[in-house]
Amino acid sequence: MSWMDFLVIALLIVSTAFFIVGTIGLLRFPDVYSRLHALTKADNLGLGILILALALNSASGLVSIRLMLTWVLVLVATATTSHLIARAARESGVEPWVKP
Repeated sequence: MSWMDFLVIALLIVSTAFFIVGTIGLLRFPDVYSRLHALTKADNLGLGILILALALNSASGLVSIRLMLTWVLVLVATATTSHLIARAARESGVEPWVKP
């Protein structure tokens, strides 16, 4: 195995860790705003690292460009949907959780 293979494996492990942390945040945080923040930040970074690993492992530059374009589109879609969810929660009267 070359050093590139080790780098790709390390990036995949780090990406998986970010996905797991985002999922834990989704399950553990008390309100919709905290959950959205944890999930969008961790998953966007995890997906970016995953795309980087796949782009390094691909044999074609065109495939790498398509992967990066996919990541950008997911970033835009995630930001839009999380904003809409937070706005709907605010307009429905959901208050942020405050520690008693």
